[in-house]
Amino acid sequence: MARNATNKHLRKASKAKNDEFYTLFGDIQKEVEAYLEFNPDIFRDRVVYCNCDDPFESNFFRYFVLNFKRIGLKQLITTSYKPSPVANTQLELFGDDSTLKQVKGRPKITANKFIINSVGDIDGDGEFSLKDVALQLKQNKQNEWTPLEGDGDFRSDESILLLKQADFIITNPPFSLFREYLKQLIEFNKKFLIIASINAITYKEVFPLIKDNKMWLGTGMGRWISGFIVPESYELYGSEARIDEDGNRIVATNNCLWFTNLDHGKRHQPLPLMTMADNIKFSSHKNIKGKNYDKYDNYDAIEVSYTDAIPSDYAGVMGVPITFLDKYNPEQFELLGIMNTGEENKGIRYKETPHGRPIVNGVEKYLRILIKNRNL
Repeated sequence: MARNATNKHLRKASKAKNDEFYTLFGDIQKEVEAYLEFNPDIFRDRVVYCNCDDPFESNFFRYFVLNFKRIGLKQLITTSYKPSPVANTQLELFGDDSTLKQVKGRPKITANKFIINSVGDIDGDGEFSLKDVALQLKQNKQNEWTPLEGDGDFRSDESILLLKQADFIITNPPFSLFREYLKQLIEFNKKFLIIASINAITYKEVFPLIKDNKMWLGTGMGRWISGFIVPESYELYGSEARIDEDGNRIVATNNCLWFTNLDHGKRHQPLPLMTMADNIKFSSHKNIKGKNYDKYDNYDAIEVSYTDAIPSDYAGVMGVPITFLDKYNPEQFELLGIMNTGEENKGIRYKETPHGRPIVNGVEKYLRILIKNRNL
């Protein structure tokens, strides 16, 4: 109930173009480390660009600058958007150290750009921290902090120029502009790791990319993203909304996930399945156990309402929930289409039916993805 309330407000915020949902450090760390585990050199000698992140506030910036040497980055670029109501209020990059008071004051009404080329123990305390970054910027040693000329919009000429220099785009982009944001990444053929609503799977601009194996889900969905930092003006709803020990206002959601075109080990793990006979005999789902699998009224396919109920020995077309994509292995299954009004489905949908949404025994079902076992 609490998560559903938060999800409704995330959708409302998207429609209202209130896109200030700052990602938690732990969620970024957990996701990025999965790609490093699969390929420890994935970021070595490469440029990462976080193009929707105020450098003072962003946990994306914080993660990559603190791990700059360990993962072997060549350069980290971070830019912000000028009208942000959260900007310069959440994360304390410069801290309260009196030695840093000569640093130019934070530009409150300008969009900022940080370019990090090196990191090191500048203050001599024996360890690298964000204070060292601040000192490097103050002393203009290899790194750059400057205001942007424009408002920092990812579509601006100066943002696109930085985009062209980058190997990876990693950020939490504006939900309300997600289609346009993704289109730009595809147009410039960029590697990316970004956050979006689960509903984006169904967009006509998105699902074909998933179907053609040009992008896929990250390493987890649902509660994998534990929450977002929101502005003080954002009303906290539900039992899982909270204020953390640093005073950050956090909303939780099970309606967001990572999209990427970076490879990770999970997408190559085969999904363990039972045969159709064993599912009917042993399934824990009441609408599967002891019953035959229903066939759609408007598709030449069977209804499989749970991912773990996919029969291992069925060679035909199956309709599965969109959450199946969290377990999708492209070597095990082929994506054929999505059951909605705007998607072609390779002749699987019957011509006489009025729309593409799935129907079983005259009853409309939730949206389904059409799949087929590649190995049968």
